[in-house]
Amino acid sequence: MNSSLKALARYLLGSLRDLLPVIVVVVFFQLAVLQQPLPNLGQLLFGTLLVVLGLTFFINGLETGLFPIGESLAHALARKGSLFWLIIFAFTLGFGTTIAEPALIAIAEEASEIAAQAGVIGASLEAQEDYALGLRLTVALSVGCAIVLGVVRILKGWPVHWMIVGGYVIVVIITGFAPRDIISIAYDSGGVTTSTITVPLVTALGVGLATSISGRNPMIDGFGLIAFASLTPMIFVMLYGMVVH
Repeated sequence: MNSSLKALARYLLGSLRDLLPVIVVVVFFQLAVLQQPLPNLGQLLFGTLLVVLGLTFFINGLETGLFPIGESLAHALARKGSLFWLIIFAFTLGFGTTIAEPALIAIAEEASEIAAQAGVIGASLEAQEDYALGLRLTVALSVGCAIVLGVVRILKGWPVHWMIVGGYVIVVIITGFAPRDIISIAYDSGGVTTSTITVPLVTALGVGLATSISGRNPMIDGFGLIAFASLTPMIFVMLYGMVVH
């Protein structure tokens, strides 16, 4: 029990340390630059406490739950020797984690509202919901394909840098043909996919798979899946924009 409390206290201090620079910046600009008191101080303190607790439990959950289960599934599928089930698992993992990504949900809803205001889509709530859902499904599909591509790269031992360079060349080419109002959304979609839910499980999958395959170095081959997950949404979303528009 004492060891658990010590571990929890260590996580709490670590979370507070990580958030301290953000708190200092906000307080400095509010008091020194704007020279105004902090609004709703009690609410801010309570919110900060919730953020610290949430970050603490999240990090603890990653280390005790998500990372181990991701690596164990990768080990088990590699020992099973079934490429089919490994590919299915990789795709569904990428698709499922991305469709549930809070950052993607937020940007899809914001993009649908702006698109409606700009007259790109209908102003009705149904049109906005359809646009947001289509954007989320497109990004989730792209990440699923990206994880499959990353898994195949680990299995084959292909160099990640050449694949990334080739991917960004494709991004630049498609940018020249995509509608202007979808390009920035597409670029942002590449960033929001690699967030709280996707990164831990995808990283665990890559490391676990590279560890299970003879001749693969987890440091060299186990990482890189997140790079694909950031790259492919840009391509898919611009193609989605070309179809929708």
